[in-house]
This record gives sequence, C-alpha cells and structure tokens, in this order.
Amino acid sequence: MQADKAKVTRLLKTARGQLDGLLKMVEDDRYCTDISNQLMATQAILRAANKEILHAHLNCCVREAFEQGDELEKNKKVEEILAMLDQLTK
Repeated sequence: MQADKAKVTRLLKTARGQLDGLLKMVEDDRYCTDISNQLMATQAILRAANKEILHAHLNCCVREAFEQGDELEKNKKVEEILAMLDQLTK
C-alpha cells in the first residue's frame, strides 16, 4: 500500500473509537438523531480513509502500470478502477 499509512491508521482508529461510542449510545438508548449524526460522522471518516487509499493507488500503481505495463496490465487496472467506481456509486 502506497498511501500515507500514518494518516490512514489515524483515520481508522478514530472511526473505531466512534463505533465504540455508537455502541454505547445504542446501549444507553440515546436519542435517535444523535446516533444517526454520529453514524454519518463515522461514515465520513471511513470515506476519507478510502479516498486516501484510492488516490495513492491511482498515483502509484495505476500510473506505473500505464508507464511500464503492457496492454493486458493497463486493461486490468482500468477494470479495477471501474469496479471501484461501481461500488462507490451504489
């Protein structure tokens, strides 16, 4: 993985902490919109971590494949990106 590991790790640990807090909120029967707001905040952190990883993949792995790879490797990378875009837009 070529992404900034410290940044991704920090984001994921923050999300994990928020998930623990969410579980406590549910157990404590907190107000529904408070729980929902925390869920959206956690999702935003996970999206930021994913964005960091995907940017690094495009800037390193995909770029390298297009600079040095054969047509088969280039096609493989394009298919990977298209599959990820499909997942992101679901």
